[in-house]
Amino acid sequence: MSVELQPGPAPAGARAPVVNDFSITIATKNGSGSQTANSVILRALFKMGIPVSGKNLFPSNIQGQPTWYTIRASKDGFTARRLRAEILVAMNQATVVEDVEKLESGGICLYSDELKLAAPRPDVIYYPMPVKKLTAESGVAGALKPYVANMAYVGVLAYLIGIELPEIEAALNYHFNGKAKAIAPNMKTIKAAFEWATENTHTPCPYRVERMDKTKDQMMIDGNTAGALGAIYGGLTFAAWYPITPATSFADALNEYLPQLRIDPETKKPSYAILQAEDELAALGMVIGAGWAGARAMTSTSGPGISLMAEFTGFGYFAEIPAVIWDIQRMGPSTGMPTRVSQGDIIAAYWLGHGDTKNVVLLPGSVKECFEFGWRALDLAERLQTPVFVLSDLDFGMNQWMTGPFEYPESPIDRGKILTAEDLKRLGGFARYKDVDGDGIGWRTLPGVDHPKGSYFTRGSGHNANAGYTERPDDWEANMDRLARKFETARKVAPPPVEDRVEGAPIGFMAFGSTDPAVEEARARLAARGVKVSYMRLRALPLAASVEDFIRAHDRVYVIELNSDAQMTQLVRLDTPELAARVFPLNHNDGLPLTARWIVENFEKAEG
Repeated sequence: MSVELQPGPAPAGARAPVVNDFSITIATKNGSGSQTANSVILRALFKMGIPVSGKNLFPSNIQGQPTWYTIRASKDGFTARRLRAEILVAMNQATVVEDVEKLESGGICLYSDELKLAAPRPDVIYYPMPVKKLTAESGVAGALKPYVANMAYVGVLAYLIGIELPEIEAALNYHFNGKAKAIAPNMKTIKAAFEWATENTHTPCPYRVERMDKTKDQMMIDGNTAGALGAIYGGLTFAAWYPITPATSFADALNEYLPQLRIDPETKKPSYAILQAEDELAALGMVIGAGWAGARAMTSTSGPGISLMAEFTGFGYFAEIPAVIWDIQRMGPSTGMPTRVSQGDIIAAYWLGHGDTKNVVLLPGSVKECFEFGWRALDLAERLQTPVFVLSDLDFGMNQWMTGPFEYPESPIDRGKILTAEDLKRLGGFARYKDVDGDGIGWRTLPGVDHPKGSYFTRGSGHNANAGYTERPDDWEANMDRLARKFETARKVAPPPVEDRVEGAPIGFMAFGSTDPAVEEARARLAARGVKVSYMRLRALPLAASVEDFIRAHDRVYVIELNSDAQMTQLVRLDTPELAARVFPLNHNDGLPLTARWIVENFEKAEG
C-alpha cells in the first residue's frame, strides 16, 4: 500500500546546514530530456564558484530505461563519485523505492507528486513537487511538454539549496546558444517552480550552497573533446573512425573543431581529412596507410573495436608505421556494457598483435592530460615509428570535469627520423630497418622524396635491415632484438609517472587514469586518521624505471584499478619479479566510477 508523502518535520538531531559539501542523484528515464536540466544545475553551481563534478549513468540502448545523473559539490575540490547521495530528485516510478533506500541518513528527497512511494524513511525529508501543474504554466504544448517538465525540479532544487536564478538562466543561455524561443519556456517553468517552492516548502533544507571563488580560471569539458583538441593542436591531418560508445564523441569533437581550426588561410580549403570507415578494421587500415604516407593520423574506438584492430596493429608495429589509437574503455568482455566504466583493455592494448608485440600505451589521469596526450601521442608515434595507444575511459570521455587552461605545446612537432632528398644525396642511400644510433629506431623517408634511393618496401613479413624480404633466422633475430631496444627507448621517452612520496610511509598506492580523483580523496581520508600513504600515478606503458624504485621504498604497494583480473598488477609484477611479493591488487569492477570510500574500506580490509 502506498502513501502520499508530504514535507514533514526535520529528522531527529537536525544539524546546522551543510554548505557546499554534498552529492545529488537525479533519477529519470532515458530520453526524457533530463540531460539539459542536469547540465544547467551543474553549470550554475560551477559558475557560483563551487567545485563540482557530474556523472551520467545511462542505459546503452533502450529509450525509457532508468538513467541517473550525479552532481557532487565539494568545497574541498574533490571530484570523485560519492557512494551515497544526500539529495535525491526522484522522477522515475520504476526506481524510486531503491533510490530512496540509497540516500544518506538525514538526506532529502524531491519527487514528482505523481509517483507512488512506499512508507517513508523517518530519517529523510520529503518534498513532493506538482510537476504536471508547473509544466502547464510554461505554455509549452505537445511533444515538448515532457522535456520542459524536468525544469520543475531545477526550480524547486534552486530554492531549497540556494542556487542563484541568474546563474541558472546563464546556464540555459549557454546550453541553447542564446536561442530565446528555447530558453523562455524552460526559464518560465523554473521560475514557477521556484515560486511554488517559496510558498509551499516549509521544512528547512539541511543542505545549502553559497558562492565561492574556487572555479576561477577553470572550465568544464569532457575528456573526448579535450583529447580531440589536443590532437588538432598536435598537427593531426588524418582521422578515420567507426561509431562506438563511448568513443563516438571523440570523432564528433574532431568534426566540430577541425573546420574551425584547420583551414588553409590562402586556399580556404581544409588542411585535414576525416572520414567514417565501414568498420574498425578499415579505420585503422586507413590510419596505417596515412601514417606511412607521412600524415599525422589517428582513430578512436573502444574495446570491441580494439579486438578488430589486432592485425593492423601488429602490421604497424612490425612494419614500423606511426599511428595513434584512442581507446575510450568500456565494460567487457565481448560487447559488454557500452555505458559503464572499466579499465579492462590494459593487457589487450599492451600486447595487441600476433606474436611478439609490445605497444606503447599512454594513460591520461585528467582531462588536462587528455589534451596533452592528444598531441604527445602523435609525437611519440612518429618518434618511435609505431602505433601508440591512449587509454581513456567512459568516465573521462563522456562526463564533464573541471580543469584549468590547456597548455599549448611549446616544443615544435617531433616528426622523428625522416631523411630528406638532401640527406640522401649526402649519404648515398639508407637502410630502412637499420639501427645506426643505438636506440633501435631506423631512419625513414616519406613517399615522394625526390631521390632514386629514397624508396623501400614496407614489410609486415620477415625483412632485413635493407627492407628486403628474408626468412633467414639471423635476420629475424636481429630485427626482433632491435625492436626490443626500441621498446627500451620508449620506456625512457614515454611520460614518466607522477610521484608523491610521504616520508616514513610504509604503504604506497599505484593507480592510473580516472581512478586518480578517488585515490587522492582516499589518501586525504587516511591521512586524517594518521595513516601515511605514498602515491605513484602511472602515465604510460612500458613502465618507467622509477616504478621499481617506488616499490623498493615501501613495504607494500597496492595497485588500484577498474577491472576483474588486476591487469596492471600483473604487468607491474612481471616488470619487477624480485619485488612481486610487495605488490597487491586493489581492483574494483562494478561498472561505476570509483569512490574514495571503497578504496579506504577495502584497503583497511586488506591490511587486516
